[in-house]
Amino acid sequence: MTAKTAGSSAWIRRYRPAEQARARLLCLPHAGGSASFYLPFTRAFGPEIDVLTVQYPGRQDRWHEPCVDSVTGLADALVDEVLPWADRPLALFGHSMGAMVGYELAVRLERAGVPPLVVFASGRRAPSRLRDNPSPIHLRDDRGLIDELRALSGTDARVFEDEELLRRALPAIRSDYKAAETYRYVARPRLSAPVHVIVGAEDGRVTPDEARAWADHTAGGFGMETRPGGHFYLTEQMSSVADAVSSRILAGLLP
Repeated sequence: MTAKTAGSSAWIRRYRPAEQARARLLCLPHAGGSASFYLPFTRAFGPEIDVLTVQYPGRQDRWHEPCVDSVTGLADALVDEVLPWADRPLALFGHSMGAMVGYELAVRLERAGVPPLVVFASGRRAPSRLRDNPSPIHLRDDRGLIDELRALSGTDARVFEDEELLRRALPAIRSDYKAAETYRYVARPRLSAPVHVIVGAEDGRVTPDEARAWADHTAGGFGMETRPGGHFYLTEQMSSVADAVSSRILAGLLP
């Protein structure tokens, strides 16, 4: 299967095809997120970058499919879906849980002989930095889960106003939180791909030290930037983040 026939994949969305692009960028959503979260992000890129977004099962047009409740399970399912799009240099961008899926996917792509051009890890501590959580969010009742979503401000407010929509969304959200909270890093060689980390200055879910620890997971170079905002700094800065990501991808294409 090639990129031209991969459009039938249930996992990959391509909102703004860029047929003459020099590179591709695959975007992986946060816990409870969907491919459409990145729609404004995809529109902020120029024709040099072909932006793809991932749709996890159990939400939106895939709501009837069983959820995948582990980070490694998502990466395992994604790798064969992504390989056809690696006919051009491929970068990965993951936010929060998506950063962990992106890391595990990068490991699998490198094993397949297709290392990513660069891995962008947004709003997430390094894989090896585990936090103890005496009250896992995925084990809370529905009200506790909803309260967490409201506090993070990363979910479309319209979801909370539509009881039927919320009822449909909660199983996928709970599954994603289980994936994020039960993930355990397994030691392995460093990525050959460079890693670039982006965090919000007021994000209480990742400390500067936890973010810098991503450097321990790459032999290809490490960069980090801090932006104004909290855990979902990205929602207010998609255009400027896209500019920075695009510049870094295009620089990586230089000999």
